[in-house]
Amino acid sequence: MPRSTFDVDARRARARSLEGELSEPGVWDDPARGQRLTTELSRLNSGLERHARVVTQLDDLQAMSELLADDDDPELSAELPRKIEALERELDHLELANLLSGEHDADDAVVSLHAGAGGVDSQDWAEMLLRMYLRWAEREGLEVELDEVLPGEEAGIKSATFTLKGTNAYGLISAERGVHRLVRLSPYDAAHRRHTSFVSLDAIPLIDEVDDIEIDPKDLRIDVYRSSSAGGQSVNTTDSAVRITHLPIGITAACQNERSQLQNRAVAMRILKARLAELARRQREERIENLRGERMDIQFGSQIRSYVLHPYQLVKDHRTNVEVGNVDAVLDGDLESFIAAELHRRATEPIQS
Repeated sequence: MPRSTFDVDARRARARSLEGELSEPGVWDDPARGQRLTTELSRLNSGLERHARVVTQLDDLQAMSELLADDDDPELSAELPRKIEALERELDHLELANLLSGEHDADDAVVSLHAGAGGVDSQDWAEMLLRMYLRWAEREGLEVELDEVLPGEEAGIKSATFTLKGTNAYGLISAERGVHRLVRLSPYDAAHRRHTSFVSLDAIPLIDEVDDIEIDPKDLRIDVYRSSSAGGQSVNTTDSAVRITHLPIGITAACQNERSQLQNRAVAMRILKARLAELARRQREERIENLRGERMDIQFGSQIRSYVLHPYQLVKDHRTNVEVGNVDAVLDGDLESFIAAELHRRATEPIQS
């Protein structure tokens, strides 16, 4: 897999520029600007530190190679492959950070899962995917706030929305956007036949600018209802869940996870503003693929990835052709190979608007 260029000089120059801006008097008079500068500087410094570690490891390997050329040291010979493997891992991490340099990659994200064709099996699949992404987020050190879960009538969930917070949250999860297909022997079919299920994942960046969006209260319908739970989750049983609908456009956002109606309303409003902000960007830039990518029906033929449990076990990404035979590991959140491959694909084969 080809590697992209890591321009050290340009990144150092940008870091010095950011440090200068952050040292200016009054920079924190605009907290949103101060936070954006701090976040960008932190991301740059993290990449530069990782690059310095790679350079050090490379120098160590070169020194070991020169020693082995002069003296056949069995202990040193055994150490060399381990050093090379460690360097490869560090290069992979550096490359991933380098690929996540888009305008909104560093932002938090609002992620939605929706069950599609497949009935109760798809609803069960949606709950399996929710667990998979929660486990993946834990592995990545990302924070998750589960905003809303709509349970299915018989099993699973119809939909779920969660906020993903942490370094490059949006950049990472955007690589998973699309339709996910499951093939298995259905536990909900009395004849235990093979079923195919579909669930879509959507992600939008939760940008700071959403606080600047003005919404006429007359354009909103606010519904309050009792929180529901799925999978044994404990939620408030009072009428504290909130769903907000923007009437002129029909976009909705909901939250049931907080302890009070006021908190749920604040979270739902922030999600609604993020969705409106994305819609405005798409209309202004006239290229739908800019942030959300091509939207597809949640049914056969539209999937980005297939998870096959029967008649064999395999997870295959149809965009990158990456295949993993350990389905259990993938469903437990081991998604790094898929995400890295998709980010590489985007960098080398950009989608044309």
